[in-house]
Amino acid sequence: MKTLKVLSVLLSYPDEAVIAASQELKDVLGKEALLPKAERHALEALIDDLADNDLMDAQERYILLFDRTRSLSLHLFEHVHGESRDRGQAMVDLIKVYADQGFSPVSTELPDYLPLFLEYASLLPAQDAVDLIGQPSHVFAALHERLKKRQSHYAAVFATLLAMTRLKPDSEMLARLLAEPDPEPDDLEALDAAWEEEEVLFGPAASDPCGRDRLIPKLRQARRPAPGLEPVAGAGPRTLINTPKTHSIGENL
Repeated sequence: MKTLKVLSVLLSYPDEAVIAASQELKDVLGKEALLPKAERHALEALIDDLADNDLMDAQERYILLFDRTRSLSLHLFEHVHGESRDRGQAMVDLIKVYADQGFSPVSTELPDYLPLFLEYASLLPAQDAVDLIGQPSHVFAALHERLKKRQSHYAAVFATLLAMTRLKPDSEMLARLLAEPDPEPDDLEALDAAWEEEEVLFGPAASDPCGRDRLIPKLRQARRPAPGLEPVAGAGPRTLINTPKTHSIGENL
């Protein structure tokens, strides 16, 4: 699903290559035609915003949103495990799943980095990809709400992911995420406090069944393409694939 590759590119740190590929990104969305009109137009607005404005401003905005603000982190396990020790094992398990399926990222990012995760999903058969991205829908919904509150064009990426999954996020897990501190990136004191506080844990430390850590055990039970993320009810067996080892923007769109 090349549309997922486009989403991966749009959530990556903006650089000259991303800007140069702006028309190509739009063309992929149009040719694959997977998205409702509203979501596609919102993504095109994000692409135009990146292409039409100063690159350094776009990079600064990206850093303020996704690097400085913990509640907008693009690392999936940040929202699931926080700083618990389960996070390290989840990373190891995710790396192994990537390797077992022949996916060899050239990026130096951590394996739970969302653009990397979406790149991996883009190489799966269509239904497997949809099942995969549906599993962290509560995380996507929380990120969408926070970006929408900030009137950020990046909210379009998460609206698109939610539209593609056609699933209703787990309301209790979403409420937990939205209850976390969500300071503005220019509120340095609040940001420091947010990074010092422990993230919501869906692990052994949680006292209720909804918070019970269902991630690592499920990963160890089966070779799933969605380590650390809860499976979709009724989903069939996962298809294991071998994927290319290089992933430049142009050759994969």
